[in-house]
Amino acid sequence: MRAVVQRVSEAEVSVGGAGVGRIGRGVLVLVGVGREDGPEDVRYLADKIVHLRIFPDDDGKMNRSVVDIGGDVLIVSQFTLWGDCRKGRRPSFVDAAPPEKAHALYLCLVEAVRSHPVRVATGRFQETMAVKLVNDGPVTLLLDSRKNF
Repeated sequence: MRAVVQRVSEAEVSVGGAGVGRIGRGVLVLVGVGREDGPEDVRYLADKIVHLRIFPDDDGKMNRSVVDIGGDVLIVSQFTLWGDCRKGRRPSFVDAAPPEKAHALYLCLVEAVRSHPVRVATGRFQETMAVKLVNDGPVTLLLDSRKNF
C-alpha cells in the first residue's frame, strides 16, 4: 500500500463540482492499493499516517503528529500511485489491486485511521475527483507499506 502524505492548512475533494470531503489543518493522503496488499499493510499505513511527526513544535521542529495537533485527515484513493513508467510512455498498472480488493482495503484504512482521535474525510472510490489543497511547508512524504522506497 502506497501513500503520498501532504501537510496541509486546508484541502478538499469534489466530484462533478460538488464537494464530498473537506478538512482544515491536517494531512491529505492519496492512497493506492497494491495487488499483494492485505490487512497488515493497512495497519502499517494507518499507524504511520496518524503518528508521523510532521507538524512543528514550539521550537519549529517537526515533532508533532496530526493526533498531537488535533488535526484532520482527508483520504483519497488514487490507483495511479501504482503506475509503472519504466517501460515505454504509457504507465502500466499491473501491480495495482483489482477494484474490489482495493475498495475493501481502502475502506479498512479509513476505519483504521478513524479509530484514532482525528476527524477523517474522504473522497469517493473509483470516481473522477478534483482535489484542492494548500500544502503547508511544503511538506510531502512518500510511504510504502512494503518499504520499497
